[in-house]
Amino acid sequence: MWADALPNLLIGLREGLEAGLVVSILLAALRRHSDTGQPVRSAPVWLGVAAAVVLALSFGAVLTFYRSVLPSRGQEALGGFLSVIAVGLVTAMVFWMRRTARNLSGELRERVDQAVTSRGLQSSTAALALTAFLAVGREGTETALFLWTAAQASGQTAGPAIGAAIGIAVAVGLCVLLYRRAVKIRLDKFFARTGILLIVVAGGVLAYGLGDLQDAGVLPGHLWVAFDLSAHIDPSSWWMSIVTGITELAPVMTWLQVIAYVCYLGVVLPLFIWGKPAPVQPAAGREPRPGRAPSRQRTIVTAAAAFTIPPVAAGTLIAIAPGASGAVGQNLTVTATACAQGWSVPAAGEQSFTITNKSGHVVEINLIQAASQGIVAEIETLGPGTKQVLAATLAPGTYFWRCLGSGGAGARSATVTVTGGPAGAAPAPVKPVTVAELQPALRAYNSYVAGRLTTLAAQVARIRGDLGADNLAAARTDWRPAMLTWEQVGEEPYGSFGSFGVQIAAGPQGFEQGVNDPDFTGLHRLEYGLWHGQTASVLIPVTDQLAKYVAGLRSQLTQLSNDPTTLPVRAHEILEDALRDHLTGQLDQGSGAGYAETLADVQADRVVLGELTNLITPRSPGLLGTAYRQLDTLQQALLDSRANGQWVSVNSVSLAQRQRVDAAIGAVLETLSAVPDLLETPAH
Repeated sequence: MWADALPNLLIGLREGLEAGLVVSILLAALRRHSDTGQPVRSAPVWLGVAAAVVLALSFGAVLTFYRSVLPSRGQEALGGFLSVIAVGLVTAMVFWMRRTARNLSGELRERVDQAVTSRGLQSSTAALALTAFLAVGREGTETALFLWTAAQASGQTAGPAIGAAIGIAVAVGLCVLLYRRAVKIRLDKFFARTGILLIVVAGGVLAYGLGDLQDAGVLPGHLWVAFDLSAHIDPSSWWMSIVTGITELAPVMTWLQVIAYVCYLGVVLPLFIWGKPAPVQPAAGREPRPGRAPSRQRTIVTAAAAFTIPPVAAGTLIAIAPGASGAVGQNLTVTATACAQGWSVPAAGEQSFTITNKSGHVVEINLIQAASQGIVAEIETLGPGTKQVLAATLAPGTYFWRCLGSGGAGARSATVTVTGGPAGAAPAPVKPVTVAELQPALRAYNSYVAGRLTTLAAQVARIRGDLGADNLAAARTDWRPAMLTWEQVGEEPYGSFGSFGVQIAAGPQGFEQGVNDPDFTGLHRLEYGLWHGQTASVLIPVTDQLAKYVAGLRSQLTQLSNDPTTLPVRAHEILEDALRDHLTGQLDQGSGAGYAETLADVQADRVVLGELTNLITPRSPGLLGTAYRQLDTLQQALLDSRANGQWVSVNSVSLAQRQRVDAAIGAVLETLSAVPDLLETPAH
């Protein structure tokens, strides 16, 4: 908690000191005028301060409520946008205060002098109240936005709120002492040094916000992971909590987050540290201009509006918020130590549960039917500090909640018994599959792969013979069957085959020197050479190396492909990779085999689905029938794309043919996307 409190203590201290300095300087200037025989009350200043506090609290209430009633993607999108806005405001704030801190006092005193000497009493009262309101209101809304953003990033509100409260309290104390001349602070030095820390914090908030936008689908690249240290770092450890709390960085970050963080610090920090603050010139003298003093009634109306409009507007927005009435039924809470607090006996039939995640971590929530151990309803991802409504239709029976996530979220709730009449069309619970149930499918799949690798080894040897005879035409002819055999293996990008998958069939895109990189090896390296005029003497070492990789994978297959939980994912990912790599021509190095390779992927997918039939059919009886019909449609669309029975490149087919293939693969991918969830194994 204290790790989350520290950066918010800093923002509370800085923002509180900025607003407090304005207020204390105004009060000091008024006291000076009173000492000279021109008494001016300080009440307008406090009136402006109070109205600004009401504005900031109303703004914070709207932020909190609106995100809580949005669906998960809407929450992520709103949080991401507001995080980016908060970073912009904080960045502008640190540069502005660095530039103006030294001259702030003189500038404000001059304005007070003008207000008091050039206007009537009520006019100066309004000017003082407005100055205080604008100063405190600006800092207050900025603080509310940054505090709200920090609470979303940390997953809990206690730490950020305590930190901000301490920071504001210290700022108020310092301002009181400054007002009484008990302490002296070089404001330019103070704001320059704390500005560096705030920029580091803002960089982390920027990365967090962009990650939210990626998760919401607003920005691309949520699967382009730059690093994943979660296997080596415990996110709940004390030292990681400190690092995450202060910097807002996470053990898993995408390339966009990393690049944005590095670029932000690389640009903003040097500008802040080495940039010369522009000198602030004193305000140009202006002739006093008499103004018409506002009436007492107008002043009262203005003050009343300042206090009533923000909360009334906030209440109205909350009342008409989309989904504001959705929080019905039971309210359940997930904490770091308990699952679904508030769970009590519901009635049979349609029920609604509003689940709030206060664990500080992302969690998965499952409602389990005890008798079958099947999942009745679930929320796969519930972000920290958020809530979501979950609807479920319950038949009579016993149920409990299971909460899965990092940081020690409670494993399960109490079991309750649902009674009453028939629940009508209650869906059948989906029973999670066990690792033991997946093991036979993995053994059958590995046996299939072993046979394909034996064929591949013979095909690579045939290519080697062609090259040894300097017959490049024959090598090109024999390359395609070898490539299709590899595609029929159904290897996917989750590392099931270790480094062999990259060595045998990676494209050049991930290598620093592209096609000329020495680490670019395997079938696509051979393809590039065969279709780009390289000689047999150049390609023989490539082929010999490929043969060694195939032999290595054959000998280590059972040790490498030993995780049965990858099979349900593979059923979907085989064709998703085909869509990305083959149907776009991304991996084509000259052979034009993208459609032929996709057909081989269809064959591989049929094999994987066949091994999983006994697990899929009881859980979703109609899924495989639909999937096989869609695979038939895709296969026919691919075959129809040939010209005179010969495969052509992706870019050579007609637009209509390409649309048929794309529509067919999109349909089957939509169907197969249910398989990983259907055959999900419990996390613990």
